[in-house]
Amino acid sequence: MNFRGTITRSTGCVAACVFTAFMTTSAVADISIRFDEGAPKDRFTFENVGSCPISASKLVLDISGSKAGLIFDTTGSGAGVEVFQPFEIVNGSKSLAAVTPVKDGDSEITLSIADLQPGAKIAFTIDVDDTAGGREITVSGSEIEGALVTFSNKGKTATAALSSSATALIKTGAC
Repeated sequence: MNFRGTITRSTGCVAACVFTAFMTTSAVADISIRFDEGAPKDRFTFENVGSCPISASKLVLDISGSKAGLIFDTTGSGAGVEVFQPFEIVNGSKSLAAVTPVKDGDSEITLSIADLQPGAKIAFTIDVDDTAGGREITVSGSEIEGALVTFSNKGKTATAALSSSATALIKTGAC
């Protein structure tokens, strides 16, 4: 019996199989979300952290479920407190097909994505105020915790909640 040849072939197969398993990871188009508290403007950034382009999709940011009952403060008169800032796209406007208008006191924004390539970002600034009675004009990470972002494409949806670190990751699945 020649065990040496059998072991060599088996070892070669194991190495090849392990290599193949690492090389056959599925392509995804996951979206990273980050909220940055700023004065006078707060910033939301959405980044395609996957390896596939995203097109014909919607992102809905809903801050109403946050711990502090957050709202958008876009005018000097209305539901917000003190400083206000209108909605402004500051990065990735060419990636968008449309954006729902944001009124003072709203808690939801819908971004319609035309084309967001891997590594590309969409970012906007706006003023976010809390309605829970804390420091209304300053929103900490723990206050935005629970705000939801929903991604929809071709009848499929995926949702992620912002954490106390003011970040979230939407797992969109394979593309």
